[in-house]
Amino acid sequence: MCVCVCVLESRTDLQTGSVMSPLHSFLFLSLFLTPSSQLEFRYHNNREMEQYLTELSAASPDITHLYSIGQSVRGQELWVLALGRSPHRHSVGIPEFKYVANMHGNEVLGRVLMLQLIDDLVRGYRNNEEWSVKLLNSTRIHILPTMNPDGFDESDTDCLFSQGRGNYNGVDLNRNFPDAFAGLRKQPQIDEGKREAEVRAVIGWLRMESFVLSANLHGGALVASYPYDNSNGGSELVGGASISPDDDVFNHLAKVYSHNHASMHRGDQCRDSSPFLEGVTNGYLWYPITGGMQDYNYVWAQCLELTLEISCCKFPPENQLPALWTENRKSLLAFILQVHLGVKGRVFNGSGVPVQNAVVEVRGRSNMCPFRTDKHGEYYRLLLPGNYTFTVTYPSHKVLKETLNVPHGPDQYSAMKHDFMLRQIPATTVSTQANPTNANSTQANLTPGCNYTSVLDAGASRNSWTGLVVGLGLVVVLL
Repeated sequence: MCVCVCVLESRTDLQTGSVMSPLHSFLFLSLFLTPSSQLEFRYHNNREMEQYLTELSAASPDITHLYSIGQSVRGQELWVLALGRSPHRHSVGIPEFKYVANMHGNEVLGRVLMLQLIDDLVRGYRNNEEWSVKLLNSTRIHILPTMNPDGFDESDTDCLFSQGRGNYNGVDLNRNFPDAFAGLRKQPQIDEGKREAEVRAVIGWLRMESFVLSANLHGGALVASYPYDNSNGGSELVGGASISPDDDVFNHLAKVYSHNHASMHRGDQCRDSSPFLEGVTNGYLWYPITGGMQDYNYVWAQCLELTLEISCCKFPPENQLPALWTENRKSLLAFILQVHLGVKGRVFNGSGVPVQNAVVEVRGRSNMCPFRTDKHGEYYRLLLPGNYTFTVTYPSHKVLKETLNVPHGPDQYSAMKHDFMLRQIPATTVSTQANPTNANSTQANLTPGCNYTSVLDAGASRNSWTGLVVGLGLVVVLL
């Protein structure tokens, strides 16, 4: 259900501080809504997008929560809308998913698709449509419609060469994240505080939430690209591709998007790009980049992320937007469902208490930074159906090994649930078995930043501030 609210009191505009009359408020909403109460297919500017998200969240506080993860270089808020049955906070057993759009300011289709997706999910839930109800009851979905609002402000409508790719400082945000392979080569990394504001905001966001699956939306090609984007020139290089330990899962995820898309799976739809078999590619095989966001998500945040190139033209004409939404809608929803692949659960210590930073490894998958439990003691491992041997290690506890038969979870809107119960080692026993495997320990030592710090206090306070703003908006609507 799209928002259609008559505001009876005058209210203050969040961007300018000016007071908007009831008539102006209604007219502003009409910019977004057509007579059929559908969100308009056009490019909304940053102020309009902010206003739409605020109104929507105020009207649907039971399934949406609007918050900011930080600000752009020019001080524009980076708004995220969370959707789910518990949108304000994490619920144990409910995986966290995210979409990020408009990382490159001149690649703009993702902004439109994200607003349409939000509208579709909320309207479907309000109409009690099974697909939306099941998805929002089983998943917490975070949507960042623009990661680069300053770049969007500078962009023009050229199809391939428009300005505005970088942020206000002219920096390509998809080259500004810490790079795992630079760490393996012992190359110096930029201090986190000196990275671009938008990148710092996303890094902080990844520390606040334990995301399981993600995609960032780009334009200029039609292909689903997956890690690695970079390489150390070692054993990960296979046939020109940089292969991650979860390559089978990444390949599956990419094909889910491409095969549910109207034409991406054909692999040859854009005249100015190379053909892609089944519409997917390994990032490094396509072209290597250093400091990419999807590698950072995977290595440091335990979040499997894809880069989705969703249009041959970076700035498609507005009259093409309805068709482009139709082409991508099924893919966007099918990809979210993949967050329910594999196994999820908690790790409990010998006293029956869930523990943070327990290492949960899968045989044959030596991740650069070992996957660990979060502050709730939870783990999520995206895996295709099959038999897998898990090794769980935690200080002062015996190493636990279990083999699990993993079914296909997306059809049931839930991954297989399995908790690991550890046994404590007697205090008089000296043992080294509660350490990660040698292979992963070596990798972790070579790679700087493999830490698993709990939620940042700064992020919590920012969310509280944003919650106050949205709460005030709700009061206005209720009045």
